[in-house]
Amino acid sequence: MNLRQLLGRVGLWLSVLTIVSPAILFFLWMASLSLKFEVDNAAYPPVFIPENFAWKNYADVLASNRFLTYFVNSVIVTGSATGLAMLVGVPAGYGIARMAAHKSAVVILIARITPGLSYLIPLFLLFQWLGLLGTLVPQVIIHLVVTVPIVIWIMIGYFETTPLELEEAALIDGATRWQVFRHVALPIAKPGLAVAFILAVIFSWNNFVFGIVLAGRETRTLPVAVYNMISFDQLSWGPLAAAALIVTAPVLLLTVMAQRQIVAGLTAGAVKGG
Repeated sequence: MNLRQLLGRVGLWLSVLTIVSPAILFFLWMASLSLKFEVDNAAYPPVFIPENFAWKNYADVLASNRFLTYFVNSVIVTGSATGLAMLVGVPAGYGIARMAAHKSAVVILIARITPGLSYLIPLFLLFQWLGLLGTLVPQVIIHLVVTVPIVIWIMIGYFETTPLELEEAALIDGATRWQVFRHVALPIAKPGLAVAFILAVIFSWNNFVFGIVLAGRETRTLPVAVYNMISFDQLSWGPLAAAALIVTAPVLLLTVMAQRQIVAGLTAGAVKGG
């Protein structure tokens, strides 16, 4: 390795460190807040590693504010919205990619970049008229507004990079278009499916506005539970940080477990198939 390559690699790592260091520092500070008593959280100068760890912050979060109920609600809403989005979005992305329906792809892109609040008011009035407000059904439906465009857009880009020769060979052998999609296209698209699934879960799990507007007292989701820990008379940073970390943990673990598929799916579009 010559000097130029060494300097380039050092510059790359310094750039990566500069970009990710604020996020890492923020996460570590949240972990520090969650493990400190309020005396240490209010201390000046700030205390990063306390002498005594306040593990009770996590116990208090799990024992109060219907946190476990909200966790189950989040699992139901996110799981249903992601499952339905994959069921609808993967075949839609395949069809748009194979038909080269660029106008439809543009519509999907517009739906993807449109803020979710644009759909909230009309859907709120619709759910109110149907008498569904305060249940989990409106949240699942409105989360599809976020998850379906994500899945379709990712799968369009992925299916456009997969080779057509295998599908054409299957059609010549007498397979139907549905059989080609199920037995040929889907196995090749596993990395893309992983990326679409993970992103749909993240966007649905972390959604806050839909849960606080459409949900009732017993049907709120975890982001709303964290918000409910903020009161006007007292702000306890320890339990608040602990709740935020608990909300982040499932998505973080899922991403770490599927990181190989995510990297393969994100880099698959760099090389055209065929």
